[in-house]
Amino acid sequence: MTANSVSKNTSSETTPFRSGFVALVGRPSVGKSTLLNACMGQKVAIASPVAQTTRRRFRAVVNGENSQLVIVDTPGLHKPKDALGKELNKAALGELNDADVIAFLIDATKPVGRGDEWVANHVEQAHAAFKLLIITKADIATPEQVAEQLKAAQTLVHFDDVLVVSALEDFNVQAFIALVSEHLPEGPMWFPEDMETDALPEDLVAEFVREKLLLNLRQEVPHSVAVVCDSYEIATDGHLSISATILVEREGQKGIVVGQGGSMIKRVGVEARKDLEKLFGRKVYLDLQVRVQPLWRRDANEIKRLGYSTED
Repeated sequence: MTANSVSKNTSSETTPFRSGFVALVGRPSVGKSTLLNACMGQKVAIASPVAQTTRRRFRAVVNGENSQLVIVDTPGLHKPKDALGKELNKAALGELNDADVIAFLIDATKPVGRGDEWVANHVEQAHAAFKLLIITKADIATPEQVAEQLKAAQTLVHFDDVLVVSALEDFNVQAFIALVSEHLPEGPMWFPEDMETDALPEDLVAEFVREKLLLNLRQEVPHSVAVVCDSYEIATDGHLSISATILVEREGQKGIVVGQGGSMIKRVGVEARKDLEKLFGRKVYLDLQVRVQPLWRRDANEIKRLGYSTED
């Protein structure tokens, strides 16, 4: 992986070093993972139009001349329908209490609603020293939509500042990094300078495979899908040999994931392998299997085993 960092300025001893954690929060599909990837300058977090794409707390590190910004991508806050949904909300809300900066993201193209109000209530109660309103997806919104969202969102919470961004167009992404860095507390480097994320390679594999499933499957299937990386080994010739298991809840879903003649799982494997080769910088051999795990989203032990529990 290629680091998105700048060597620290050793010539200046008067500028304090600032470091801390910024939590990206908001409803599902507002662009949290897309903004994180833009800040990193590469894809490290998965993104899709499907709600609840982000299931794990994910930290990415951006190093500046006199700062270290740890961006925490959180699951989208929503009304939970099962044990998994409750865990995702618990994880997202837990980050609010630990963050130095909270960035509350609102989609410029969708009216502010009751879901945003619910999230805003938790943001208001959080003790973060700096609260930032981010209006996302400016590239596909009209100026009138952006202005309307800014007005509506600012009635929800007292924000210390506001910023309009388009992560896909790299509009105001560097401004976001600079603004947040200015409001971090003085402190040490929390992570080594060459560390980009706190995610294990096996977790990244599982997430990148799941992203391709989300992008390719029917609407009713993605929420029932989970992926676990079974093995991750560097072969003697330098390529990565990876095997992973895709979990679904019903036999009918297994057939959809496999596809006619194995067409769907082959497509998912090809697309995931391309992203993994770019991420890890080496050739990847990826073997995918599908297994039925009935009602895994309602099973607290299974949720914990998959790494979606806040206790992990």
